[in-house]
Amino acid sequence: MTDRPWLAAYPQGVPADIDAAQYPSLVVLMQEAFRQYADRVAYSFMGRDVTYAETDTQSRHLAAYLQSLGLVKGDRVALMMPNVPQYPVAVAAVLRAGFVVVNVNPLYTARELEHQLKDSGAKAIVIIENFAKVLQSCIAQTQVKHVVLASMGDRLGFLKGLVVNYVVRNVKKLVPEFDLAGAVRFNDALSKGASGSALVEPAIQPGDVALLQYTGGTTGVSKGAVLLHRNVIANVLQSEAWNLPAMAKVPAGEQPTSVCALPLYHIFAFTVNMMLSLRTGGKTILIPNPRDLPAVLKELSKHTFHSFPAVNTLFNGLANHPDFHTVNWKNLRVSVGGGMAVQGAVAKLWLEKTGCPICEGYGLSETSPSASCNPVTATAFTGTIGVPIPSTYMKLIDDEGNDVVGAGRAGEIAIKGPQVMAGYWQRPDETAKVMTADGYFRSGDIGVMDERGFFKIVDRKKDMVLVSGFNVYPNEVEDVVAGLPGVLECAVVGVPDEKTGEAVKLVIVKKDPELTDAQVREFCKANLTGYKQPRVIEFRTELPKTPVGKILRRELRDKK
Repeated sequence: MTDRPWLAAYPQGVPADIDAAQYPSLVVLMQEAFRQYADRVAYSFMGRDVTYAETDTQSRHLAAYLQSLGLVKGDRVALMMPNVPQYPVAVAAVLRAGFVVVNVNPLYTARELEHQLKDSGAKAIVIIENFAKVLQSCIAQTQVKHVVLASMGDRLGFLKGLVVNYVVRNVKKLVPEFDLAGAVRFNDALSKGASGSALVEPAIQPGDVALLQYTGGTTGVSKGAVLLHRNVIANVLQSEAWNLPAMAKVPAGEQPTSVCALPLYHIFAFTVNMMLSLRTGGKTILIPNPRDLPAVLKELSKHTFHSFPAVNTLFNGLANHPDFHTVNWKNLRVSVGGGMAVQGAVAKLWLEKTGCPICEGYGLSETSPSASCNPVTATAFTGTIGVPIPSTYMKLIDDEGNDVVGAGRAGEIAIKGPQVMAGYWQRPDETAKVMTADGYFRSGDIGVMDERGFFKIVDRKKDMVLVSGFNVYPNEVEDVVAGLPGVLECAVVGVPDEKTGEAVKLVIVKKDPELTDAQVREFCKANLTGYKQPRVIEFRTELPKTPVGKILRRELRDKK
């Protein structure tokens, strides 16, 4: 046990290891939940409850429809929706049919969407109509041949669905005009699947690919982390084991309920909200737009809930909102902070207002995502990322891959466990850069470990900028901006930001003296999703460089 000093910090009842082999696939895990909890509410959305049995039936029908298109086992199907009931149904359908889920940020620009669809080789996409215009502009350059088109009101019943769709389309005008020939409406796809050939359940193995979770990796070129069925199963079971002490305090007779304000396309919500709730028979409250804080609080005021995974910005925004008191927070048993560093002041305020401390964890897309977490029994905020969760090993290494030994000595955090990805999709070169000979994943984060085995991040090895929990890679933003006429050179760095943790700063050397700040922002808005767009733009006559011409980003960060 000496190689895992952190086990002494484990709360009573949390095992040192989990049995990731107890399910051969995520499909078996889901089907068990559908049978065991058939009558329970699986998802709550805009006042409509969806049961496990309904999710079972709808996903079976959608899976049969997708198979009828001629797709074969291993084909990739993209999902591009906010937190709506169609998302978990589509996830279950894609996996049950033997296909691979490709999670897509619904706010992507056409350029970003085209890259991900082409790179993944997706042959079909389930997309909400709000973003169909974006797909229209790039679908011809991809392999996508089949489009299933969802709408906000699809699963809300005839009358309510009609009203919601009318408001979304005609009042709020959130659905730009589009033309996607051959697209099939979500409800029509379910009907076709119900009346056509029955679902053929393929044999799915633990080593089969479950999803491609796109991340920037080490170079900034967006690439898919290949997560196998066994990877995600392991992280679901690890998360369940870690949360046991907190969830054991849920009163008898109350269904474990979690708030899903994080987007389901993000691996944090995918695993820790959706998949974990399925495993435990919980109810998930789907929040489609977490930026609309009044709407979030209004929805939460209608529910009793016990688990709240979130990022620092959401905890902070809610705790400081005047309507915070309208929600009953007394039943909250665990608040999990991840995606970005939780600030001490935010943690203090959250504890004062809810009585439930924020339990900060750490993970990446490449680790499905959870790797470490603070004990859920902690009564105070530690300012660390906690200790490795069951069946997980973490250590610190230097640039050559040698172990860094000694409390307080800094090194790159390396992670080993059953939740670590199989590699990057069709990028063996990039995979080799991040995997060590003894099977550890190099995170790119610099940390220290104390004598108890608690880890703390002190710096970032990569130049990645972390905006509200989302990775922004300077190379990608620089490549886009370099395509703007009038730009000679440019560089991107992260700068501290009170609301988002970090923000994107763009430094430009002009080729055209007439180039303006407004022109740059307009170009970025057209080509980069919101969190990647620069908050700060600075014009300079030259960029700091090494003798061989490499831009010194650190110097740009230091000179604010």
